[in-house]
Amino acid sequence: MKVADIVHYLEATFPLSLQESYDNAGLICGRMDQEVSGALLCLDSIEATVDEAISKKCELIIAHHPIVFKGLKKITGASYVERVIEKCILHGISLYAIHTNLDNHIDGVNAAIAKRIGLVHQRILRPMSNQLYKLVVYVPKDALNTLDQAIFEAGAGSIGNYSDCHFRSEGTGTFRPNDRANPTIGSTGIREEVQEYRVEYLVPKMQLGNVLRAMTNAHPYEEVAHEIISIENKDPRLGAGLIGELAEEVDALTFLKSLKSSFNCQVIRHTALLDKPIKTVALCGGAGSFLLSDAIRAKADIFITGDFKYHEFFDAEKHLIIADIGHFESEQFTPQLLAEKLKEKFTKFAVHLTDL
Repeated sequence: MKVADIVHYLEATFPLSLQESYDNAGLICGRMDQEVSGALLCLDSIEATVDEAISKKCELIIAHHPIVFKGLKKITGASYVERVIEKCILHGISLYAIHTNLDNHIDGVNAAIAKRIGLVHQRILRPMSNQLYKLVVYVPKDALNTLDQAIFEAGAGSIGNYSDCHFRSEGTGTFRPNDRANPTIGSTGIREEVQEYRVEYLVPKMQLGNVLRAMTNAHPYEEVAHEIISIENKDPRLGAGLIGELAEEVDALTFLKSLKSSFNCQVIRHTALLDKPIKTVALCGGAGSFLLSDAIRAKADIFITGDFKYHEFFDAEKHLIIADIGHFESEQFTPQLLAEKLKEKFTKFAVHLTDL
């Protein structure tokens, strides 16, 4: 195994293009061609984490939070950030961060929280725009099924909870091969007419390259007539926060007590309880106060996150309950989420959760 094998898998699932502009996700320290036999998963890569990786013979640390947010001009050991980078280099340990690109995916950080709470009918609270393309491709009728399957398998054709979606219309395609062509249908210099389908697919931005390669490989024509159109539709699988429903509504105080137990909270800071049960739950791992208006607009009964400032609690205005369970508490199950995905993909690779 090489660092590149792990990185390519993580970034194919949670692309770096999903990270926020302020973020620094990705390979922070190390080399892609480095051989690795195990990885240590954690929230924060502090000095003790590197020591733990050394003791467990892990050549790779995968952290949720990037230790380097701002540029480093010197590495002299003057700060814990510099000492971590220095120690990783000295001991040949690669350091990788998977942060807001994991936050902004429906199967990421917030999914781990929702699973702990038991939410059903989960959906993104603030979906991203400009993350989708429409692919239009023209194909002879007898090649449709082969092309269809290849494009679906490459990641296109999903709309919300539905897969294998396309729209097609029938028409006539014409072409005249020149003397340099190697036509599948027809002969050099003779204009041909072929009954074709115009087929349209929805393609996530992060899968566009894979889909185009699959289209080219599966299409019978030497030159594939196609169009790529950027669309502004929101992608229901990408974006900030999550919202869902409890299987059954529950009294607010009972819910908060259960939340405190499930997330090992010493305390939950919350707004005044309202005279109605909890059914619809909005949440965001880490610092999510920027999503309060979205939670209110979605008619959530409670919004669970961390790092709410004092005056921000007043913004609830009795529309819902704000429950601040803490930044760490909301994200503490993120390493376990990553461990499950890595173990499923790489069965012979050692994955360790930090003991810190």
